[in-house]
Amino acid sequence: MSASCRPRCSASDIAAVRSGAASALAPVLERRPPPEVPAAVGAALSVALATTRHKSISVMLAYADKLERFTRWYVQLWAESLGKDGKGTTPVAALGPVDQHSQLQLFIAGPRDKLITVVTTSAAGRGPRMTADLAQLCGEADFAGKTMGDLAAAEGRATAETLAKNGCPVRTIHIEQLDEASLGELLMHFMLETIIAARLLGVDPFDQPAVEEGKVLAKRYLAGHG
Repeated sequence: MSASCRPRCSASDIAAVRSGAASALAPVLERRPPPEVPAAVGAALSVALATTRHKSISVMLAYADKLERFTRWYVQLWAESLGKDGKGTTPVAALGPVDQHSQLQLFIAGPRDKLITVVTTSAAGRGPRMTADLAQLCGEADFAGKTMGDLAAAEGRATAETLAKNGCPVRTIHIEQLDEASLGELLMHFMLETIIAARLLGVDPFDQPAVEEGKVLAKRYLAGHG
């Protein structure tokens, strides 16, 4: 990568990420009771649904394009940390509104084996605005003047409500402003949730023996020894 196109990250950006992460970590360091620790509540919910209600799939559905990489990160974190000794749940990454249309049918009318986390942001009023002519052409005259952010906000809310009304386990996380601090808090929350879930399941979240086995074989084959 050339110096001219190397991404830049200022000290203030890093400080904001750490500040947000500290907010999520604070209840743990303060030794608050589990009901007052959001990460502990989330971990207990996931493990309880998995062990008593057979909810073996954890769906992370984010309604913000900027959170697409976050959903992939969550899949890696949850899968490699908890998938041991026949335990753990299978994480699935989804991005709304795109995957709302490709996966929601299965979530509601398919096997009831999922806990779905819907992450929304304050997107209303942002993005391109629909003209009256285009709204009329689509047969939705009331959409005139609405933005793409308005659409995303409405669909995120509608999806969570539809899942709940159909008896699907669903939780919502709303991020008022998606910035460095809120992202740091979000990342720390799910790192803590994963660690606590591992403790409840009785597995070590800090190793990945199955992955290491594959790496050893790959190195052997690459060196021509297999």
